[in-house]
Amino acid sequence: QVQLIESGGGLVQAGGSLRLSCAASGGTFSLYHMGWFRQAPGKEREFVASITWSGGSTFYADSVKGRFTISRDNAKNTVYLQMNSLRPEDTAVYYCVGKRGLAGTRATAYDYWGQGTQVTVSS
Repeated sequence: QVQLIESGGGLVQAGGSLRLSCAASGGTFSLYHMGWFRQAPGKEREFVASITWSGGSTFYADSVKGRFTISRDNAKNTVYLQMNSLRPEDTAVYYCVGKRGLAGTRATAYDYWGQGTQVTVSS
């Protein structure tokens, strides 16, 4: 069973940066499409970014394009989300997700979810 553990969340001022990490265990990480979703209070969970198993292709929500960067290190079984130019509207719980093979932007496409890490951006 694949386990995903996020870290790196916290409180940051608007315009600041954070890097989230997600450590995977229990599976062959290099075979998994990985991604990040987020959920703000009172809102639906939304797609943020994803990356193919090789790291060769990345996908972003329009709201974070140009500010966030997803990457992975298959040797370390870890996926990252570098978040720059943070805005108060980026405040949410961020979830790491994974699926063997390929996946898209729908939450239901992913088989594995982490517990989430809180990101709070103050204005």
